[in-house]
Amino acid sequence: MSASLALTHLVPLAKELDEDKVTPGVLGFIVFAVMALAVWGLMKSMSKHMRKVDFEEAPDDRPGASGKAAAEAAGTPKAQ
Repeated sequence: MSASLALTHLVPLAKELDEDKVTPGVLGFIVFAVMALAVWGLMKSMSKHMRKVDFEEAPDDRPGASGKAAAEAAGTPKAQ
């Protein structure tokens, strides 16, 4: 009962819309949906590729290595 009552109140509001007003319509929705699907596909692909990446680095054991990473690997604080 309330649905039919709400519908009878909304129908006059729909006739009050300006027919000269430009709205995105169905084409705008389709373009937005295609862009959303493309972003979803790209994010899924990026996630798959990021899982393949190995982030573990080998310690730098060169004798002339300098910098914070070499000092931490040696266990001594970096001189300033």
